[in-house]
Amino acid sequence: MGQPTYIWRKLTPMQREDLLAWRKRQALPWHRPPHRASEKTRYHLTAACFEHRPHIGHSRERMESFCGTLLATLGQCAAQIHAWCVLPNHYHALIETTVILDVLADLGRMHGRLSFDWNGEEQTRGRQVWCGAAERYMRNDRHFSVTLNYVHNNAVHHGYVQRWQDWPYSSAVEYLAQMGHDEAARIWREYPILGYGKGWDNAEL
Repeated sequence: MGQPTYIWRKLTPMQREDLLAWRKRQALPWHRPPHRASEKTRYHLTAACFEHRPHIGHSRERMESFCGTLLATLGQCAAQIHAWCVLPNHYHALIETTVILDVLADLGRMHGRLSFDWNGEEQTRGRQVWCGAAERYMRNDRHFSVTLNYVHNNAVHHGYVQRWQDWPYSSAVEYLAQMGHDEAARIWREYPILGYGKGWDNAEL
């Protein structure tokens, strides 16, 4: 599957079922966020492949493997992973941690290892694979909730699927299962993403 845009669209129903089952095995549980609006403990992390090339989405197997690697890496320092989404050329995660610099260092090492492995697989030694990871701390509960919606909506925003739960490389399925569709819909209406992500996010949130 060299064209990552069609990774999900080209799968058979059985392949999609297998992927969703894999997602359930890989995902960490979602929990309601604690109220810590005055503390810098909740962060939106994002990183993109260099020039937004779809290195993550090189194959279905690489997408699956990367999701597991990302969750394991974040789990080393993150007290909690609230939401995450992996696309063929970038990823997002909403986490809670008191050691954000350690998390960023772990992600940098992860990027380095993956760059070495992927360039070896594709015989492209010396190729730049990643841009550095960036973080934004959540200023308040509203910022947190809008960001959570943004992360889960990312695959829809980029046109890969029409519904959150149809994208197997995110925490959307677990979030909807634990929150319930009615409560998730209420949070979506109350905390719309609007122009979130432009410039990088909205200072007025």
